[in-house]
Amino acid sequence: RRAGPRGGRDHYQADFLYPAGAVATGATAETTSRLFAGAKRVPLLEQYEEDFGIVNFDLAVDFGWFYFLTKPIFYALHWLHDQLGNFGLAILALTVVIKLLFFPLANKSYKSMAKMRKLQPKMLELRERYGEDKQRLNQEMMALYKKEGANPLSGCLPILIQIPVFFALYKVMFVTIEMRQAPFYGWIKDLSAQDPTSILNGFGLLPWDQPELGILNILNIGIWPLLMGLSMYLQQKLNPQPPDPVQAKVFLMMPLIFMFLLATFPAGLVIYWTWNNILSMAQQAFIMKRQGVPIGSGRKKAVEAEDEEEAKS
Repeated sequence: RRAGPRGGRDHYQADFLYPAGAVATGATAETTSRLFAGAKRVPLLEQYEEDFGIVNFDLAVDFGWFYFLTKPIFYALHWLHDQLGNFGLAILALTVVIKLLFFPLANKSYKSMAKMRKLQPKMLELRERYGEDKQRLNQEMMALYKKEGANPLSGCLPILIQIPVFFALYKVMFVTIEMRQAPFYGWIKDLSAQDPTSILNGFGLLPWDQPELGILNILNIGIWPLLMGLSMYLQQKLNPQPPDPVQAKVFLMMPLIFMFLLATFPAGLVIYWTWNNILSMAQQAFIMKRQGVPIGSGRKKAVEAEDEEEAKS
């Protein structure tokens, strides 16, 4: 607790009180205490927990609500670091492992999304026909989804899967000292800090660091956040476009919003998200090709594919 200022500096005080005990006349009493004062390295804390029987001593590191994910991710990253020699490469490898673990679930989702994209011309036709009658439009849309076995919410599943992993990795970056000052390649010297490049310093070409802008610090957009926003935009182009123009505009803004939001996050997280987007795009494009869905954007390609399919039948 804060004990107040002394000599112009803040002082902090920690109190430790033993339970009261009685010592008989002529007798002696002995009490042993142990104090840990040092960097909270998880293997060291666990060693003390085992040696001295201290229950949950590893929880001195705040792994957060996703403890059941954060700690395994922590150990996985350290094992991969021992094999690859770089925490950045460990993050990339861990992303591949996570993608493989959720491959069947993501595959099912992407197949449903491919169906949705294939149905896009029909959905646009329904909107043109029943645009003024919202209730009838919704009924026809739901009937089309049911007939074709498509799920309009399928696009949310891949994002929902990676959110807990993202927050667990976020915790690992922030609360474990092992990740501090861990470099990647190029300009990333600390994966636990934000990308040091910025539009405002010419992406590292100008001779000054990122300016401190307080609440406007999100304007310090680095190279990796830009790459993340671009990958998210390109991935969005593979997804079925919402028939509602307002929804389409909102979805179009999402990569820009996430780019600014993640600009101040640790570089390791941004690298993870970017690499995850690239892997997802490759998986999604492969499934779309197998399903016979055109990868190019726009209604024209979708309509051409629909006309070609009708001509064959």
